Amino acid sequence: MKSTLSLIGREQALFSNDIKIHEEELTNIVSESSFLVIGAAGSIGQAVTKEIFKRNPKKLHVVDISENNMVELVRDIRSSFGYIEGDFQTFALDIGSIEYDAFIKADGQYDYVLNLSALKHVRSEKDPFTLMRMIDVNIFNTEKTLLQSVAKGTKKYFCVSTDKAANPVNMMGASKRIMEMFLMRRSADITISTARFANVAFSDGSLLHGFNQRIQKRQPIVAPKDIKRYFVTPQESGELCLMSCIFGENRDIFFPKLSEKLHLISFSDIAVRYLEQLGYEPYLCKSEDEARELAETLPEQGKWPCLFTNSDTTGEKDFEEFFTDKETLDMQRFENLGVIKNEADFDADLVSLFEKEIGEMKSAKAWKKEKIVKLFFKMIPDFGHKETGKYLDSKM
Repeated sequence: MKSTLSLIGREQALFSNDIKIHEEELTNIVSESSFLVIGAAGSIGQAVTKEIFKRNPKKLHVVDISENNMVELVRDIRSSFGYIEGDFQTFALDIGSIEYDAFIKADGQYDYVLNLSALKHVRSEKDPFTLMRMIDVNIFNTEKTLLQSVAKGTKKYFCVSTDKAANPVNMMGASKRIMEMFLMRRSADITISTARFANVAFSDGSLLHGFNQRIQKRQPIVAPKDIKRYFVTPQESGELCLMSCIFGENRDIFFPKLSEKLHLISFSDIAVRYLEQLGYEPYLCKSEDEARELAETLPEQGKWPCLFTNSDTTGEKDFEEFFTDKETLDMQRFENLGVIKNEADFDADLVSLFEKEIGEMKSAKAWKKEKIVKLFFKMIPDFGHKETGKYLDSKM
């Protein structure tokens, strides 16, 4: 973790003191409880699963659609922590499937259900079909697993949100904001909590994870130079989710406090640090063609071709925020964790309208992106979505 921290411009782990203060209570609760982790093989899901596992739960069942990532999760856990006396099992299942429903019907008895599954990429809004899947995964699978948890008497339901849900400018962030509305609706039936946090450094599919891939494949490093972001490490993401799950009161949203300990840093700055850590000097190129060409010769000279550009793609937010000026905050309970306190404030008619209109589109097996965007504006009147006509898939 130390090397990851240095790459993102920090020297200390963010939540160490909060974890230390609450560790005894955290361990006691986890060791006496049963857990279901959905989306457990993604980067955040793996981090959460490991945080639960190392505190010896009575039962820990983990579900993910990715069979290969699940295998790696088990290998990682066995290599790092070994074994527990409790019931630890993995299931390679699609949450939206009949097989998953049968799995829940067969048992489904959990004190805590944590849903970490999501389509998280801004690029997923580029076409109407992937966009609809994002709506399904981020909103309707949440609703489905919520209802199953209520029916099975689950004590607590946790779902991960995103910093991009605060004043969203892209469809991914807006889908998570709408998901939060669905959560509020069900908070009358089950205790729910969630978390918004920043980019997880080197998470699967992220730009930083792509740096590793580019080095392995001897390809140029490409990054925006005009976008600064907050980053947390994978372990910090797991700690934040577990703290919200265990200690969050109904409708609480946990987030990292913005402080001198959580520095804004640009992707290009991280790229430079990353290459220097590997012993390479960054070589700035003027075009994609030049970068691709120099990738064949520069590494032998201890240099690596880089292309740092300005961002001009749809859905990029100019800055990051974890809460809006309309939300009520508790900044006193934890040292480096803030909490958004929510009432069950949602428009039931609007949520029902969303279900109805999306349902009609799916039944017809035909929809346009423009119609979905219009519906999102109806759900979030101050939605800051701007279409530039250019997406990340059109860049190197």
